[in-house]
Amino acid sequence: MLKNILFICSQNKLRSPTAEAVFAGHEGWDVRSAGTNNNAEIPLGADDIEWADILIVMEQAHKKKVKQRFQRVLKGKRLICLGIPDNYTYMDEELIKILRFRVPKLID
Repeated sequence: MLKNILFICSQNKLRSPTAEAVFAGHEGWDVRSAGTNNNAEIPLGADDIEWADILIVMEQAHKKKVKQRFQRVLKGKRLICLGIPDNYTYMDEELIKILRFRVPKLID
């Protein structure tokens, strides 16, 4: 069964788009990314939450924002925090290693 996975960071410029790019071809997963900030490249909306089976945030602050803003839509959804700080550039090799190591263990 296909799993819809939404990666979330603040601006949707570095971490979550990297995760989306890394896992775009993963068998059995459909992936997207969004940002919690209103001025994010792709701002997180209720329709994104509804689409996702699993939401993966980069920091606890993102988890808190998502819970506060989308409490009703979140019912029954898995919300996972990776604990990845905003220290990486887009497609940073170290970030990719962390994502490839952590994410599949949490999903499969």
